[in-house]
Amino acid sequence: MPRRNRNRKVGPRVSKAKTVTDTKEAPLEVFGSILQVFPSTSFSVELDNGHTILAHIAGRLRRHHIKILPGDRVDVEVSPYDLTKGRIVYRYRAGEERRSS
Repeated sequence: MPRRNRNRKVGPRVSKAKTVTDTKEAPLEVFGSILQVFPSTSFSVELDNGHTILAHIAGRLRRHHIKILPGDRVDVEVSPYDLTKGRIVYRYRAGEERRSS
């Protein structure tokens, strides 16, 4: 049977790892529409400002089997490090108003 160290004071466990917000910059969330569908769930997305980027589906949309087709309106998180790539985080239904940020 293992021995217990009775003299050791046990306090709450605190993670020493830095949080995600400490190490990364926040992504830019922009609005766009799907232009073209590529293999392996990649999409060409035209943003409101006229730029076209390459975006992939976020895991939450993939897990819930959300279908994305050309012409769909989507919210995209764009990395501040590479403004030509992004992640689709929300697909709007037909007639649905844009979400407030």
